[in-house]
Amino acid sequence: MAEGLDAEAMIERFRDRAAAVKRRTLPPVGGEERSLFIRQAETDFQDFAIIGDAEASIEGGFLILRIDLRSPDEKQDRD
Repeated sequence: MAEGLDAEAMIERFRDRAAAVKRRTLPPVGGEERSLFIRQAETDFQDFAIIGDAEASIEGGFLILRIDLRSPDEKQDRD
């Protein structure tokens, strides 16, 4: 399977999904359903954005996603 996987294309799809969540409009719901929808959208965006920021490689048959979770300040201090 590794030979047929385009990891960069997969990451781009996650970036597209994160952007789609940001553009998603709220359905005409109120109350608890609205809160649940908003929470789910926030979680979806976070998950898609994290993978969309990954650097991917395939090593020994394993898909490796390298994700920098440092804050911008930490990145500046180390770079």
